Amino acid sequence: MSRPELPFVGDERALVSAWLDWHRETVHVKCAGLGEQDAWRAPLPASPLTSAAGLVSHLTSVESYWFERVVAGLDVPLHWTEEDPDLEWRRRPGDSLDAVLARYRAQCAVSRRIVAGLDLGATCAGRRHGNVVSVRWVLLHMIEETARHNGHLDAVRELVDGVVGE
Repeated sequence: MSRPELPFVGDERALVSAWLDWHRETVHVKCAGLGEQDAWRAPLPASPLTSAAGLVSHLTSVESYWFERVVAGLDVPLHWTEEDPDLEWRRRPGDSLDAVLARYRAQCAVSRRIVAGLDLGATCAGRRHGNVVSVRWVLLHMIEETARHNGHLDAVRELVDGVVGE
């Protein structure tokens, strides 16, 4: 499994999109070869829900929230509830790592379609805690969010099976 080559020059959209896609693909790279049982192990005592599969599930819900709800203003279901704010991190009945990764890949494709052709400076149809945000802000935030969780994937992976990330 490999990540796309990153361009060294290009317009803002091309560079921002390439970096976000690179980090999205890194999620798959970091999960490659991970055993099913290890995918659901949460080795960090202070974070009992932080398994590799849980991180991917969380990233899927984050993609949905930011692109579908905030950018597009769609009324799609949240992946958590007030009663269970950690719902998105939990394993669904019958779930597998492959299923979680497939949902993530599909959600990223939805996100790409939503922002295709939108001006980066345009304000989003939805709001974040009542605040107006731009498409550019959402894309930059998603680079940060995905990169940060890739760091978590590195730590979780090393703790569950000794594989050191690249």
